[in-house]
Amino acid sequence: MIANTQYKTGYRINPSDLETILALVRAKTLAVAGERLGVDASTVFRNVQRMEKGLGMRLFERSRNGYLPSELAHELASHAEQMEAQLEAAQSALQAQPDKVSGTVRISTTDTVLHGLVAPALKALRLRHPLLAYDLYAGNELASLTRRDADIAVRATRRPPTHLVGRRVGAIRVALYAGKKSGIRDYEGAVATGSWIAPDDALPEHPSVIWRKKHFPKVEPAFRVNSILTVAELVALGLGVGVLPLFLSERRTDLVQLTEAIDECETDLWLLTHTESRHLRRVSAVFNHLAEHLALE
Repeated sequence: MIANTQYKTGYRINPSDLETILALVRAKTLAVAGERLGVDASTVFRNVQRMEKGLGMRLFERSRNGYLPSELAHELASHAEQMEAQLEAAQSALQAQPDKVSGTVRISTTDTVLHGLVAPALKALRLRHPLLAYDLYAGNELASLTRRDADIAVRATRRPPTHLVGRRVGAIRVALYAGKKSGIRDYEGAVATGSWIAPDDALPEHPSVIWRKKHFPKVEPAFRVNSILTVAELVALGLGVGVLPLFLSERRTDLVQLTEAIDECETDLWLLTHTESRHLRRVSAVFNHLAEHLALE
């Protein structure tokens, strides 16, 4: 912790300063940073001006994309995260009943994994730890666990980031599917229809996109979408064929599996967290529960 660090300018930074810097690094705008801190945007602006004047250097560059942190701001935000983690750990230690876990856990994943695996698993955890709350973010990009935008990430990847603590949940297997309403019942029928649904633009490196382009180079998807869950919904409507994960499709009655699992598309599902977060009771409880209940094999 650097709450009492003194710079050559004589300015002494305090915990409130660190909170402000961390909030603005995460939010990138004064308004959102203010919401996180419980103050208005003008207060954040004044506090940043005060710190920059005291330090004699810029902490943030103002741009059209928001407030861009300097190298010093990033370093201070890192210390602020350590302070935040220590305060959360101290709060956990103060719990009156050691067997009760409380607090908010932020989970980042894709909509496919959220609806197909994470949400069903959290239902059981909700009964076990009713005082826990969850912020769930579904998006294709990996949230920055280093900046604590999320506590836990659940991601399909063959190479998880080395700076994170991870546990491999299992293999994600996929196959080619058609909608029951489409009348397509076999692989030949899928090839003949020529109507594919795929996330080409949103996920150009997705294994299913690479596989299709390799084996069907002349096929242009009739529908380009931004998530695998949307592929499933459009396929179910009979609008075309698409590659879907078995864990999402095997529970549905409106889809028909046209192929065996496609080995070329197989990838791994990983649970990821930051080294400083894994020992927090709320994060550890959710991480261990998901590791146990997201079994794919």
